[in-house]
Amino acid sequence: MTGGGLPLIHSGKVRDLYDAGDDRLLMVASDRISAFDVIMAEEIPQKGRVLTAMTVAWLDELADLAPNHLVSADVADFPDLAEQVPGGPGHLAGRSMLVKRANMLDIECIVRGYLAGSAYKEYVRQGTVHSMAMPEGLRHASKLPEPVFTPSTKATEGHDVNISRAEARNLVGSEVADAAAELCLAAYRRAAARAEEHGIVICDTKFELGFIDGTLALCDEVLTPDSSRFWSADNCAPGTNPPSFDKQPLRDWLEARPWDKQAPPPVLPRDIVDTTSARYVDAYQRVCGRSLSDWYGA
Repeated sequence: MTGGGLPLIHSGKVRDLYDAGDDRLLMVASDRISAFDVIMAEEIPQKGRVLTAMTVAWLDELADLAPNHLVSADVADFPDLAEQVPGGPGHLAGRSMLVKRANMLDIECIVRGYLAGSAYKEYVRQGTVHSMAMPEGLRHASKLPEPVFTPSTKATEGHDVNISRAEARNLVGSEVADAAAELCLAAYRRAAARAEEHGIVICDTKFELGFIDGTLALCDEVLTPDSSRFWSADNCAPGTNPPSFDKQPLRDWLEARPWDKQAPPPVLPRDIVDTTSARYVDAYQRVCGRSLSDWYGA
């Protein structure tokens, strides 16, 4: 497949990936949004810019911990490539990254600092998180004694499956799995401390790691609302279900509809689109302490 000149390698739920030559890729974050594994017909304004701006901000913040795949997020640095993609430089500004190719790990690298999601469900059933024993008496949104590395599979179809550290070692090798855990835990602790300064709790997050020139590197999106659960510290207490800075308003609206969660999805009303967009923008500005109006493509 081709898209305006550059070969289109993959078009996912959110991102389009192009072959930029010279062992590089052009990643474009669209404004598409999915829920319950179905892509909505309506786009969420600013979403792609938010995901890109947050990723670049965090890659800069974590640069001393590990190398990363970013070459540039400024279209002025790759105008000839941008011209070969639908929409051109004007469309790509703020939502695209020129990156190095990486040999990606075959596991999702998740770090959890608080109890929520599938980890909470497992804890309720058997008192463990990814087969690791946890203290008694924890509740939803309880802070874990220490952040934990909780890998999962990368499913080509359906949902990822939570696995233990031992299973991760079997999949990618003990040395690689342990190095991934060490890097992701260090990155989470750094990010959590920075987010706390802005009154934000990072409940959990998913990192994507790959090898570039033989070195383990941070890749893809980093600490965005699509890969992380961000809570306001003011609303985070054990036993509660804090609202996240993500697409929850959209999911709540869909849950209230008579919809079988199969395509085609219901038509989204303007207020849901606007509310979801505002939530993404708020996530960037509160978590990173920056204004989206200062980012490319404003």
